[in-house]
Amino acid sequence: MARSINRRNSLFFAAALFAATMVVPQFSHAAAGQQDVAGEVRAKLGKSQFKDVQISVDANGIATLAGTVSLYEYKADADKAVHKVKGVSAVRNDIQVAGPDVSDAQLQKTLLDKLTYVSMGYGSVFDAITLDVQNGVVTLGGHSHDYPNRDSALAVVSTTPGVKDVADNIEVDPVSPMDDGIRLAVARAVYGYPSLNRYAIDPAQPIRISVQNGNVELYGVVDSQADKNVAYMRANSVPGVFSVKNYLQVAGQPAEK
Repeated sequence: MARSINRRNSLFFAAALFAATMVVPQFSHAAAGQQDVAGEVRAKLGKSQFKDVQISVDANGIATLAGTVSLYEYKADADKAVHKVKGVSAVRNDIQVAGPDVSDAQLQKTLLDKLTYVSMGYGSVFDAITLDVQNGVVTLGGHSHDYPNRDSALAVVSTTPGVKDVADNIEVDPVSPMDDGIRLAVARAVYGYPSLNRYAIDPAQPIRISVQNGNVELYGVVDSQADKNVAYMRANSVPGVFSVKNYLQVAGQPAEK
Protein backbone atom coordinates (compact mmCIF):
# COMPACT_ATOMS: atom_id res chain seq x y z
CA MET A 1 0.00 0.00 0.00
CA ALA A 2 2.81 2.42 0.98
CA ARG A 3 4.64 1.52 -2.21
CA SER A 4 1.51 2.45 -4.23
CA ILE A 5 1.19 5.81 -2.45
CA ASN A 6 4.87 6.62 -3.03
CA ARG A 7 4.48 5.78 -6.70
CA ARG A 8 1.47 8.11 -7.02
CA ASN A 9 3.41 10.90 -5.29
CA SER A 10 6.34 10.39 -7.60
CA LEU A 11 4.08 10.62 -10.62
CA PHE A 12 2.45 13.77 -9.23
CA PHE A 13 5.80 15.52 -8.68
CA ALA A 14 7.04 14.44 -12.09
CA ALA A 15 3.92 15.91 -13.73
CA ALA A 16 4.31 19.17 -11.79
CA LEU A 17 7.96 19.43 -12.78
CA PHE A 18 7.10 18.79 -16.42
CA ALA A 19 4.39 21.50 -16.32
CA ALA A 20 6.84 23.97 -14.80
CA THR A 21 9.37 23.32 -17.54
CA MET A 22 6.63 23.97 -20.13
CA VAL A 23 5.69 27.36 -18.59
CA VAL A 24 9.16 28.86 -18.28
CA PRO A 25 9.94 28.97 -22.04
CA GLN A 26 6.57 30.69 -22.70
CA PHE A 27 7.36 33.44 -20.18
CA SER A 28 10.87 33.85 -21.56
CA HIS A 29 9.52 34.08 -25.09
CA ALA A 30 7.06 36.87 -24.11
CA ALA A 31 9.78 38.80 -22.29
CA ALA A 32 12.12 38.44 -25.26
CA GLY A 33 9.41 39.68 -27.61
CA GLN A 34 8.85 42.71 -25.39
CA GLN A 35 12.57 43.47 -25.45
CA ASP A 36 12.63 43.11 -29.23
CA VAL A 37 9.84 45.68 -29.63
CA ALA A 38 11.61 48.08 -27.27
CA GLY A 39 14.79 47.62 -29.30
CA GLU A 40 12.95 48.42 -32.54
CA VAL A 41 11.49 51.55 -30.96
CA ARG A 42 14.96 52.68 -29.85
CA ALA A 43 16.28 52.05 -33.34
CA LYS A 44 13.52 54.23 -34.81
CA LEU A 45 14.49 57.05 -32.45
CA GLY A 46 18.23 56.77 -32.98
CA LYS A 47 18.66 60.27 -34.42
CA SER A 48 20.35 63.02 -32.44
CA GLN A 49 17.14 65.03 -31.94
CA PHE A 50 15.82 62.17 -29.79
CA LYS A 51 18.93 61.77 -27.61
CA ASP A 52 17.07 62.95 -24.49
CA VAL A 53 14.00 60.75 -25.07
CA GLN A 54 13.40 57.77 -22.77
CA ILE A 55 11.51 54.72 -24.03
CA SER A 56 9.65 51.87 -22.36
CA VAL A 57 7.31 49.18 -23.72
CA ASP A 58 4.96 47.20 -21.49
CA ALA A 59 3.66 43.66 -21.94
CA ASN A 60 0.63 44.93 -23.88
CA GLY A 61 2.79 46.65 -26.48
CA ILE A 62 2.08 50.17 -25.17
CA ALA A 63 5.13 52.35 -25.78
CA THR A 64 5.71 55.26 -23.40
CA LEU A 65 7.90 58.14 -24.56
CA ALA A 66 9.30 60.58 -22.00
CA GLY A 67 12.12 63.11 -21.80
CA THR A 68 12.62 66.24 -23.89
CA VAL A 69 13.12 67.52 -27.45
CA SER A 70 13.95 71.01 -28.70
CA LEU A 71 11.08 71.43 -31.20
CA TYR A 72 7.47 70.32 -31.30
CA GLU A 73 8.17 68.85 -34.75
CA TYR A 74 10.45 66.25 -33.12
CA LYS A 75 7.77 65.26 -30.61
CA ALA A 76 5.30 64.69 -33.45
CA ASP A 77 7.91 62.82 -35.52
CA ALA A 78 8.71 60.49 -32.61
CA ASP A 79 5.02 59.68 -32.19
CA LYS A 80 4.61 58.85 -35.88
CA ALA A 81 7.78 56.74 -36.02
CA VAL A 82 6.92 54.62 -32.98
CA HIS A 83 3.37 53.97 -34.22
CA LYS A 84 4.92 52.24 -37.25
CA VAL A 85 6.89 49.72 -35.17
CA LYS A 86 5.51 46.18 -35.41
CA GLY A 87 4.29 45.03 -32.02
CA VAL A 88 3.44 48.52 -30.72
CA SER A 89 -0.27 48.64 -29.93
CA ALA A 90 -0.41 52.26 -28.70
CA VAL A 91 1.85 55.20 -27.92
CA ARG A 92 1.77 57.33 -24.77
CA ASN A 93 3.63 60.48 -25.76
CA ASP A 94 4.80 62.29 -22.62
CA ILE A 95 7.71 64.06 -24.33
CA GLN A 96 8.11 67.69 -23.28
CA VAL A 97 9.26 70.42 -25.66
CA ALA A 98 12.15 72.12 -23.89
CA GLY A 99 12.92 74.88 -26.39
CA PRO A 100 13.33 78.56 -25.50
CA ASP A 101 10.72 80.29 -23.35
CA VAL A 102 8.82 82.71 -25.58
CA SER A 103 5.88 84.83 -24.44
CA ASP A 104 2.51 84.05 -26.00
CA ALA A 105 2.32 87.55 -27.49
CA GLN A 106 5.75 87.25 -29.12
CA LEU A 107 5.06 83.73 -30.34
CA GLN A 108 1.74 84.80 -31.86
CA LYS A 109 3.41 87.70 -33.69
CA THR A 110 6.23 85.47 -34.96
CA LEU A 111 3.81 82.84 -36.25
CA LEU A 112 1.49 85.39 -37.89
CA ASP A 113 4.46 86.89 -39.72
CA LYS A 114 5.61 83.46 -40.89
CA LEU A 115 2.18 82.18 -41.87
CA THR A 116 1.22 85.35 -43.70
CA TYR A 117 3.99 85.18 -46.27
CA VAL A 118 4.48 81.46 -46.88
CA SER A 119 3.89 80.58 -50.52
CA MET A 120 1.36 77.96 -49.46
CA GLY A 121 -0.90 78.02 -46.44
CA TYR A 122 -1.99 81.15 -44.62
CA GLY A 123 -0.85 83.45 -47.42
CA SER A 124 -3.37 82.06 -49.90
CA VAL A 125 -6.44 84.18 -50.60
CA PHE A 126 -8.51 80.98 -50.50
CA ASP A 127 -7.41 80.06 -46.97
CA ALA A 128 -8.78 81.60 -43.78
CA ILE A 129 -6.68 79.98 -41.08
CA THR A 130 -6.97 81.31 -37.53
CA LEU A 131 -4.27 81.25 -34.86
CA ASP A 132 -4.40 81.28 -31.06
CA VAL A 133 -1.57 80.86 -28.53
CA GLN A 134 -2.09 79.94 -24.88
CA ASN A 135 0.86 78.98 -22.67
CA GLY A 136 2.89 77.97 -25.70
CA VAL A 137 0.11 75.76 -27.08
CA VAL A 138 -0.84 76.84 -30.60
CA THR A 139 -4.36 76.19 -31.88
CA LEU A 140 -4.94 76.48 -35.61
CA GLY A 141 -8.53 76.76 -36.85
CA GLY A 142 -10.58 78.23 -39.66
CA HIS A 143 -10.52 76.96 -43.24
CA SER A 144 -7.98 75.75 -45.77
CA HIS A 145 -8.99 75.04 -49.35
CA ASP A 146 -6.80 71.92 -49.61
CA TYR A 147 -4.63 69.55 -47.56
CA PRO A 148 -1.22 70.74 -48.85
CA ASN A 149 -1.99 74.28 -47.65
CA ARG A 150 -3.14 72.99 -44.27
CA ASP A 151 0.00 70.84 -43.95
CA SER A 152 2.18 73.80 -44.91
CA ALA A 153 0.70 75.91 -42.12
CA LEU A 154 1.16 73.06 -39.62
CA ALA A 155 4.79 72.62 -40.66
CA VAL A 156 5.52 76.31 -40.13
CA VAL A 157 4.10 76.17 -36.61
CA SER A 158 5.70 72.83 -35.68
CA THR A 159 9.21 74.01 -36.57
CA THR A 160 9.02 77.33 -34.71
CA PRO A 161 11.05 77.47 -31.45
CA GLY A 162 8.88 78.18 -28.41
CA VAL A 163 5.87 76.13 -29.58
CA LYS A 164 5.10 73.55 -26.88
CA ASP A 165 2.14 71.80 -28.50
CA VAL A 166 -0.13 72.13 -31.55
CA ALA A 167 -3.89 71.59 -31.89
CA ASP A 168 -5.04 71.19 -35.49
CA ASN A 169 -8.66 72.34 -35.83
CA ILE A 170 -8.35 73.49 -39.45
CA GLU A 171 -11.28 72.50 -41.64
CA VAL A 172 -10.30 71.53 -45.19
CA ASP A 173 -12.91 72.61 -47.72
CA PRO A 174 -14.54 69.86 -49.81
CA VAL A 175 -12.91 68.90 -53.09
CA SER A 176 -15.23 70.12 -55.81
CA PRO A 177 -14.71 71.42 -59.38
CA MET A 178 -17.84 73.54 -58.88
CA ASP A 179 -16.36 75.15 -55.76
CA ASP A 180 -13.06 75.74 -57.56
CA GLY A 181 -14.92 77.66 -60.24
CA ILE A 182 -16.83 79.66 -57.64
CA ARG A 183 -13.62 80.59 -55.81
CA LEU A 184 -12.11 82.07 -58.95
CA ALA A 185 -15.34 83.82 -59.94
CA VAL A 186 -15.78 85.36 -56.48
CA ALA A 187 -12.13 86.49 -56.45
CA ARG A 188 -12.58 88.19 -59.83
CA ALA A 189 -15.84 89.80 -58.70
CA VAL A 190 -14.39 91.10 -55.43
CA TYR A 191 -10.88 92.09 -56.49
CA GLY A 192 -12.04 93.38 -59.86
CA TYR A 193 -14.10 96.09 -58.20
CA PRO A 194 -12.17 99.41 -58.18
CA SER A 195 -12.51 100.15 -54.45
CA LEU A 196 -11.52 96.60 -53.46
CA ASN A 197 -8.59 95.76 -55.74
CA ARG A 198 -6.11 97.34 -53.30
CA TYR A 199 -6.67 94.37 -50.97
CA ALA A 200 -4.92 92.14 -53.51
CA ILE A 201 -1.65 94.10 -53.28
CA ASP A 202 -0.48 93.09 -49.79
CA PRO A 203 -0.66 89.32 -49.10
CA ALA A 204 -0.89 90.11 -45.39
CA GLN A 205 -4.25 91.84 -45.80
CA PRO A 206 -6.35 90.15 -48.47
CA ILE A 207 -10.05 89.49 -48.42
CA ARG A 208 -10.05 85.74 -47.88
CA ILE A 209 -12.56 83.55 -49.69
CA SER A 210 -13.67 80.15 -48.42
CA VAL A 211 -16.15 78.00 -50.35
CA GLN A 212 -17.93 74.87 -49.15
CA ASN A 213 -20.44 73.29 -51.54
CA GLY A 214 -21.40 76.60 -53.12
CA ASN A 215 -21.56 78.47 -49.80
CA VAL A 216 -19.14 81.39 -49.59
CA GLU A 217 -17.53 82.85 -46.47
CA LEU A 218 -15.52 86.08 -46.48
CA TYR A 219 -12.75 86.73 -43.93
CA GLY A 220 -10.13 89.38 -43.30
CA VAL A 221 -9.94 93.05 -42.34
CA VAL A 222 -11.16 95.93 -44.51
CA ASP A 223 -10.81 99.68 -44.10
CA SER A 224 -14.49 100.63 -43.97
CA GLN A 225 -18.04 99.37 -43.60
CA ALA A 226 -18.62 100.35 -47.22
CA ASP A 227 -15.86 97.99 -48.37
CA LYS A 228 -17.34 95.21 -46.28
CA ASN A 229 -20.79 95.75 -47.79
CA VAL A 230 -19.50 95.94 -51.35
CA ALA A 231 -17.47 92.74 -50.95
CA TYR A 232 -20.60 90.94 -49.77
CA MET A 233 -22.69 92.20 -52.69
CA ARG A 234 -20.02 91.33 -55.24
CA ALA A 235 -19.64 87.79 -53.89
CA ASN A 236 -23.41 87.32 -53.73
CA SER A 237 -23.77 88.31 -57.38
CA VAL A 238 -21.67 85.36 -58.65
CA PRO A 239 -23.77 82.68 -60.44
CA GLY A 240 -23.86 79.37 -58.59
CA VAL A 241 -23.33 80.87 -55.14
CA PHE A 242 -25.95 79.57 -52.71
CA SER A 243 -25.16 81.86 -49.77
CA VAL A 244 -22.59 84.35 -48.51
CA LYS A 245 -21.53 84.79 -44.88
CA ASN A 246 -19.65 88.03 -44.35
CA TYR A 247 -17.09 87.67 -41.53
CA LEU A 248 -15.01 90.64 -42.68
CA GLN A 249 -13.90 92.91 -39.85
CA VAL A 250 -13.71 96.67 -40.17
CA ALA A 251 -10.37 98.07 -39.00
CA GLY A 252 -10.57 99.81 -35.64
CA GLN A 253 -13.91 98.28 -34.72
CA PRO A 254 -14.45 95.52 -32.12
CA ALA A 255 -14.43 92.02 -33.56
CA GLU A 256 -17.86 90.58 -34.12
CA LYS A 257 -18.73 87.42 -32.19
